[in-house]
Amino acid sequence: MAPPRHELSPPILPETPEYSAFIDKLAAFHDKRGTELQREPRVGSKFINLLDLFNAVVERGGYDKISDEKLAWRKLGQEWNLPANNLPALAFALKSVYYKNLAAYEIVEIHKKEPPPREILEDLTAKGGALLTRTLDNYKPARRETLGPDHSEASGDDGTPSRERNASEEAPGSGGRVTRGLRQAPPQRVLFQPEVHSSRQTRHAQPTSHTSTPQHHSQQHVNRSGASSYYTPASSENQSLAVDRYEPRPQMPLTLRPVVTPSNNAVEFARRQRAYKDAAMMAAYARNPQPVNRGVMLPGSGFDGPNIYVRCLCALKSGIKSEQEYALHHLVKISMERGDKYKFESFPGLAEALIEKVLEVSSLFYKVKWRIAYTEDDMSGSLDVLNGIDGTPDILQRVAKLAKLAVDDNIQTAEFSDSLLQVNEAGLTLRNMVMLEENAYYVSEMSPLCDFLTIALNLPKLDCLIELKHYALDIAEQITKYLHFEETDPLYTSLLAQLQSEDRGAILTSLRAISRISMTLEENNTLKGFPAFCIQNIIDWTLLNDEDLLHACLDVLYQYTAVVKNVDFLLTNVQLEPLVNQLTRLLAHGAKVQEREWLRGYEVKMPPPQKPAALPKELLTQLLKLEEPERSSQWLRCLFEEDRDEAITQIALWQEYQTCFNPTVAEVGRQLLPAAEFIKNVSTTFADKAAAQVQPGPVQKFIIKGIRMRSVPVDLKGEPYSKCHWRSSAAAGDKVPCDKFFMSPEEMYRHILRDHVGASESEDGKFDNAQEGQYTCQWDRCHRFKAEPATKLSQLATHIKVHLPPKGVPAKSRDADYSGPPPAKKMKPSYVISPPKQAFLIQYTAVDDRQEAAGVPLSAVLVLRNLARNLSKTETEDKAMKVPNAVSWVDRLFKPVEPRLYESMAHNKALTPYMTDLMNAINDA
Repeated sequence: MAPPRHELSPPILPETPEYSAFIDKLAAFHDKRGTELQREPRVGSKFINLLDLFNAVVERGGYDKISDEKLAWRKLGQEWNLPANNLPALAFALKSVYYKNLAAYEIVEIHKKEPPPREILEDLTAKGGALLTRTLDNYKPARRETLGPDHSEASGDDGTPSRERNASEEAPGSGGRVTRGLRQAPPQRVLFQPEVHSSRQTRHAQPTSHTSTPQHHSQQHVNRSGASSYYTPASSENQSLAVDRYEPRPQMPLTLRPVVTPSNNAVEFARRQRAYKDAAMMAAYARNPQPVNRGVMLPGSGFDGPNIYVRCLCALKSGIKSEQEYALHHLVKISMERGDKYKFESFPGLAEALIEKVLEVSSLFYKVKWRIAYTEDDMSGSLDVLNGIDGTPDILQRVAKLAKLAVDDNIQTAEFSDSLLQVNEAGLTLRNMVMLEENAYYVSEMSPLCDFLTIALNLPKLDCLIELKHYALDIAEQITKYLHFEETDPLYTSLLAQLQSEDRGAILTSLRAISRISMTLEENNTLKGFPAFCIQNIIDWTLLNDEDLLHACLDVLYQYTAVVKNVDFLLTNVQLEPLVNQLTRLLAHGAKVQEREWLRGYEVKMPPPQKPAALPKELLTQLLKLEEPERSSQWLRCLFEEDRDEAITQIALWQEYQTCFNPTVAEVGRQLLPAAEFIKNVSTTFADKAAAQVQPGPVQKFIIKGIRMRSVPVDLKGEPYSKCHWRSSAAAGDKVPCDKFFMSPEEMYRHILRDHVGASESEDGKFDNAQEGQYTCQWDRCHRFKAEPATKLSQLATHIKVHLPPKGVPAKSRDADYSGPPPAKKMKPSYVISPPKQAFLIQYTAVDDRQEAAGVPLSAVLVLRNLARNLSKTETEDKAMKVPNAVSWVDRLFKPVEPRLYESMAHNKALTPYMTDLMNAINDA
């Protein structure tokens, strides 16, 4: 079956807030523009929804894009269900509706441009496009005469303009009509000489004046093809020339038509054979006439019958077993595959027929056949009559009084199995259809359905009925949100009784149905009449490692504890301490613990050093291998860095450059950069922030703004060196820092032992650790070996390794020749000192799309919050507080778990708002 066409325009325009706001805004736009708005335009017999039309055109790129595309307006008209018999004209009418009412509005709202004046937009026809570029200067309205044969205004498309009309295509006397279609061949000349003086005068002939001169009149000749051709009679002078040039018409080729055979066209051959047979039968019938059924339409004579939906509905209502079997088989398939479109309101009587069918299950196990009464006259005192209007409040008592049939669950008759199968199929169809919200709301107002659910849940406990009971529970889960139950309602008590079942599926579905009672209604869902065993079972099930069951139990507890009387019932009939402890543990259900660090304080900017750092020898060796200006650029990157707040004088920077390279460049035979080139290279090296400036004042200074000295140099790859903090004794007795830099810890280790400690080094680079003496550690702020100096060098050597930097890049890769610029990664400024960090353990539990708390932890904290708020309002609490030195129930339940509650509040960011409400409720109680 072909899918139904999408109805874009309803027969009556919708009165929705969105539509009204759009029309009001559009009307204000037209008032400001000085044009007239058609609020309810029509195309043919169909009203056009301007909001839907605007959205449809904008989705396709706008008016200009659709107008540029061939047949686009016709395609849009097809989607709008315009009649196909006159689609070109209606498509242009649809285009004109948009052009007059919405085109200028689209330019302003969608494209954010100024629309053309109304003189070249609304006041003209919708022919053409390019509204976004249309102006008074570049736009000239198209003349109607230039339109092509297939591009009239009624075609709905603009297409390519037709070519200019050729003078030869317009025959004399044609009234200026442009020929349509393909260009016609030139008319053939007929060798015909008319009579000048005809003795026969036509009806409209005019009397000839004796004074007028004879003239040749154009005469019309009709050729074989039916086309009119005009010619001027040939004169006698050129008649012979025309005869000489006369050529006879070419002979027409024979037309060959294929013969239909089973080989070349089997379908057409078979059709013709059937036609021959039908003709023969009609001839035989004419010779032997039979009595006919006048006024009766026989099957197969032009009526296809109802569709499958109506066929199933009628078959289900017929009461015939075979027909019902056919209907239920297809209804199960339809409700499963088309459940999102198959609605009860489209098929009146279908829901009632399905309910009547599932009620037949009682006849298989009891001596009863239920009847549904919808009038007071039919509602007698009989046990088998159900109230179809208000429901049957004593349905449980009636079921208890029914006489049971002897049914063997192991051996069943064929008739019993077929009947039970049809009931299950009807129940499955109901279950599939109520999964759609519209169907669930539709059947929730049917009292017989609630009676059936009550009957199904109280059928005998047999294996053959498990499937039907699960269908009943699924239906109850979907419709209880639209129902309000009293404490003695039969369906409500039947759902509570399922909590004593041993079937996990039945328990789970029953809990979900109970938690949804009155969810969409304004009436409060108090859940009165909960037996104590049900509450105890729910508390016990929260201890199981079953997340689905845990969710369902917590949902019921949340609804139940929201009522003060229910909390009072819990205090007197159930032990709440285990429940509170379990709920506190569930706050960390499924939590992932991660360690995150936070800064303790703010970043600090260190002042710049007074002089540049000492250039390491290995770095100087690498720089000397480079050519200028690359050498000066790398030297600047190693000893200086960008800082928009600092500056260095140009002369100081130049002198430092000369001091560093003057003693050595002469040895390698290379020259330094001139001062001007060097200063220019500084701005090139630090192009983002550094610039040469003149600092005003009493004495003008030429500075480089935006750079500062590094306290620690870096190598050509941007890695910082490590500073030696060994303090050596000076002549005046003061301790002077070493201030030399090394990249590898091995080199710093040899430097300390060789240069500061004075240990002797062998040719292979090893030290004699066995030598004895008095050794102390002079590392800055180190107090080791101050009171008791080390007696062996090995003791000091082992201690010195504590001060060495960690091993990083291997020495071979650092000493290799420089092969390119430093890496492009953004290095953090060395003068910014980060504050110390502190690590915290964070708990991550389930969250939703908005990164808010969800799942089991949220349900647990909500139940705890209900208990904390309502415990102090119960009568049991009032009685307990009258006893001297009594402890409130809030303190008794929550004080033992208070540390864990604060821990969850501090470490679980998603639960923090809810935990704060919980702790406030505990403290205010």
